[in-house]
Amino acid sequence: MADLLVIEYPTEERAEEVRRRLLEMQKEYLIELGDAVVAVKRPDGNVKLKQLVSPVKAGAMSGVLWGTLIGLLFMMPLAGAAVGAASGALGGKLADFGIDDAFMKEASASLNSGNAALFLLIRKMTTEKVMAELQGSGGKIMRSSFDDAKEAQLRAALQEVHAEMAEQVEGQERS
Repeated sequence: MADLLVIEYPTEERAEEVRRRLLEMQKEYLIELGDAVVAVKRPDGNVKLKQLVSPVKAGAMSGVLWGTLIGLLFMMPLAGAAVGAASGALGGKLADFGIDDAFMKEASASLNSGNAALFLLIRKMTTEKVMAELQGSGGKIMRSSFDDAKEAQLRAALQEVHAEMAEQVEGQERS
């Protein structure tokens, strides 16, 4: 069973930094992610999804390879590559895996312009070590499928730096 976690960050760079840290933790087997997507709300109101793997591109590349090989059998490698790329791209578009794109765009619609949301599909994690890594990242939980205790612990870890940042901003405004 996987858990869904959506964290809002004030900038795209901050969300990308946290995603990069979590991917490094995955290499250490502290967390197992099914998907990690950064959604950014542009000034025009549109939401752009930055996925780790583009299924359309992967499908097109696979289609080119297989289309070329099959095209060689029929003495038409270029036509085979073209047909393979088109069918692979279509297959990649239809075979969306991980978190549903429509859900991510709908959830990101409530973001302020320029803010970003980090969508995480977490299969397994070592809770204490992941919480320690996320501590002070400054995000705000938008949605979560965690139990109440785990969500409260995560909120507390994220809020510590959020309160510190608010105090710093107030201090700068007084100056």
